[in-house]
Amino acid sequence: MKDEDKDMSLVEHITELRKRVILVLAVFVVAMIGGLFASSYVIDFIKSVEPAKSMAWHAISLWDGIRIYMQFAVGISLVVALPFTLYQVWAFVKPGLKEHEQKAALRFIPFSVVLWVVGLAFAYGVVFQMAVYFTTKVNRGLGLTEIYGVSQYFSFMFNILIPVSLLFELPVVVMFLTQLRILNPRMMKKLRRFAYLVLVIVATAITPPDFISDFLVAVPLILLYEFSVLLSARVYRKQLDKDKAWEEEFYGKKQEHPV
Repeated sequence: MKDEDKDMSLVEHITELRKRVILVLAVFVVAMIGGLFASSYVIDFIKSVEPAKSMAWHAISLWDGIRIYMQFAVGISLVVALPFTLYQVWAFVKPGLKEHEQKAALRFIPFSVVLWVVGLAFAYGVVFQMAVYFTTKVNRGLGLTEIYGVSQYFSFMFNILIPVSLLFELPVVVMFLTQLRILNPRMMKKLRRFAYLVLVIVATAITPPDFISDFLVAVPLILLYEFSVLLSARVYRKQLDKDKAWEEEFYGKKQEHPV
């Protein structure tokens, strides 16, 4: 009987997961359809500001126009569907969390969306602008005639925007792993030198090969790591306080915990 209950519970669990995946896909498709209509406005805006304003775009392939519309539609749908997707993930794991863990995890959703938007703004306003300036300068220095294909231009842009914006989700990931007691601030401090090295390598990989560009991108990423350490310490202290309260309640004594 117990095995049957477990089997039924597993079936219900899978059914619940399938339902939420279908909801996420439905929202994504609807948002993508809306993104097709909004794409033209976003593209017109990008074309009206630098660096695209001073460029002449060309279609290298017959599919370039359609490809660009689809890329922007998918990008817009990801931004729209992200909060809903995170909420569905939270709702799925909610039954297995304690009440305070449910509230803490729910607060991650708006925070992660804000970081995603900030990451996109930083990627476009800083990293992408520097990359275009550097590559254009090199091309002109070689005496090349600049004929930019619209598909290549936006592919270049998205290849920068997506990785950088994902890096800005680091604080949310750190808080979540700390909440699960997989990570803690002491561990992050011990890994600080290694983390700095990795972030500098990442900054070097996504920026033009000059010191100023690398510096302007590496410093915000390092500050983001230090911000993640502070958030991890905050979550960790709350966990220690709750552990102490539990020990006092059941054992009637206090135990020291290193922070």
